[in-house]
Amino acid sequence: MSKQDAVELLPVAGREIRITHPGKPYFSKQVQLTKLDVVRYYLSVAPGALNGIRDRPIVLKRFVDGAEGEAFYQKRAPTERPEWIRTVTLAFPSGRTAEEVVVDDAAGLAWIVNLGCLELHPHAVRTARLEYPDELRVDLDPGPGVPWGDVRTVALEVKAFLEEVKLVGWPKTSGSRGMHINVRIEPKWDFIQVRRAALTLARAIERRLPSLASSKWWKEERHGVFLDYNQNAKDRTTCSAYSIRPLPDARVSAPLDWSEVPDCDPADFTVFTVPARFHSIGDPHSTMDSAPGSLDALLELAAKDEADGLGDAPWPAQFRKMAGEAPRVAPSRAKAPLIVVANSPDRAAALAGLERWKNRHPQAAALLAANDILTDSMRGRSSTWTRIRINLRHVPENLRPASEPPDPDDDPTREWRTLSARRKKSPSAPAE
Repeated sequence: MSKQDAVELLPVAGREIRITHPGKPYFSKQVQLTKLDVVRYYLSVAPGALNGIRDRPIVLKRFVDGAEGEAFYQKRAPTERPEWIRTVTLAFPSGRTAEEVVVDDAAGLAWIVNLGCLELHPHAVRTARLEYPDELRVDLDPGPGVPWGDVRTVALEVKAFLEEVKLVGWPKTSGSRGMHINVRIEPKWDFIQVRRAALTLARAIERRLPSLASSKWWKEERHGVFLDYNQNAKDRTTCSAYSIRPLPDARVSAPLDWSEVPDCDPADFTVFTVPARFHSIGDPHSTMDSAPGSLDALLELAAKDEADGLGDAPWPAQFRKMAGEAPRVAPSRAKAPLIVVANSPDRAAALAGLERWKNRHPQAAALLAANDILTDSMRGRSSTWTRIRINLRHVPENLRPASEPPDPDDDPTREWRTLSARRKKSPSAPAE
């Protein structure tokens, strides 16, 4: 039996954790890391990683072929699991339910990492109050070409604003191009209220930094750093502290002290550097549970916005139309055609399709602005896929290409959406 196919038994928190295929490469391009290396990384920072996931339902984002393969989301706990792994049943906006894994200790952490979970994706609730988040999540998502310095500037403005509304933010690098700021709150407000508070915060920061920050949901309207308020909608998850991201250098979502934010560089925090940092300074977020705050001040500002005519903003597509929600239609649909040129689970294949479209229509392509090309990472029922759309607003009508089938056109949700539409039309149609 090869080392890659062997089984390693690790003693963790009084249990013996079975690590299958420990020698399997999980990173192999810029850095080399095996599955066992990844497990050992998480165990080296276990107290910090557990601080972000303990007692929370977790969506398993599984990279069974390593960081360079395609990931898929698994909400439901595996049927074959140790008897000591806890689960809890969540209800989703779709009306479905799922029994999800809850991690309580380092043994549970090692067990889910063995399933291929490079990233840790906890919900913003504890198991005792599944409808009432105890965390508001500020997700700073920079657009194409936005420099890291702008992300830091926006983060520091968020800190100042949170202090004004008597809340404490805990910053961390996202492990990619952005930054997350988690805010512990009392579990007294439901998801709709918490999301509305996050939207109010996003709009406030946009007013303070109009050239750097955006609260606009539609990509064609965004600029600078987008504050993704919809990460607070029910059923949404973001990677938690100490998560490994599937980037070539094995970056980590690293908790920071606010004093580190002005000069931090996300490339400094990797699987190779974070364990030593953790053992040297400890977890900068170790006390974040000590003083949960109130949303009262933010919700008062939300009520003022609404009284001034600024109501709700668009929700993600899978949610039902909400009371007071602005039209869930991209502005471009009223202004100029928005066309889909590629759908694929393979991002590289979708980008290649975009290049083929440009080659077929060089005149139109030459007139596009950078934000006219919308590359969306779509979350399907169990996986992500890439959709590429083009806004033709800057292309004169006489030069706009005729509608064409996307190339490639592999939307993994199409069959499911077709079946759902049929069931709505015919309640007697067979179940999925």
